Amino acid sequence: MFVLVNLKTYPCDPLEVAAAVRDVDEETDARIAVAPQAAHLERVAETGAETWAQHVDPIDYGSNTGHTLAETVADAGADGTLINHSEQRLKLADIDGAVRAAQRADLETIVCANNPAQIGAAAALGPDAVAVEPPELIGTGTPVSQADPDIVEDAVDAAANVDDDVDVLCGAGISTGDDVVAASDLGAEGVLLASGVAKADDPRAALEDLVDPL
Repeated sequence: MFVLVNLKTYPCDPLEVAAAVRDVDEETDARIAVAPQAAHLERVAETGAETWAQHVDPIDYGSNTGHTLAETVADAGADGTLINHSEQRLKLADIDGAVRAAQRADLETIVCANNPAQIGAAAALGPDAVAVEPPELIGTGTPVSQADPDIVEDAVDAAANVDDDVDVLCGAGISTGDDVVAASDLGAEGVLLASGVAKADDPRAALEDLVDPL
């Protein structure tokens, strides 16, 4: 089970969360990673935690002021990147370009989408994984696996119908170990979460609670 903790721009200590990710990852069979802000990537990667970018742009080297280049992300120590998170939406052609840019830089890719139909379209672009995240549930504490489990099962089917090598993750409202188990039972290979760890008083304890049922 893959657990990716997105720190967004929350006012947390990224190094504290990264250390927790690293330590709990070493103690469990789950794979745990963290996605800090771009400015923190290198310092977070130096902790030894598996580090992901929150976004890369569909660009190559050149005149791209204000954009995020995949090669720079990789040089900072990132292992992968999210693409098309609901808070950083891209057009389909740009999602495709971002996936290609990430692959060029040897970064793993997770393309986010709102619903099973979009999951199928995203899977056709050849990422390593896709993640279904209904935006209305993000940050609510109500997991998609509880609010609408059909979305997860249908997303798994949609991806498999296109390319069964593309893993499916689910996000939005994931905060407990029971949520992670429910996602797994519905066919998801992993989860995305943010506030449940990034806003926790004790990030390590929050992570331990997440993976303990596994």
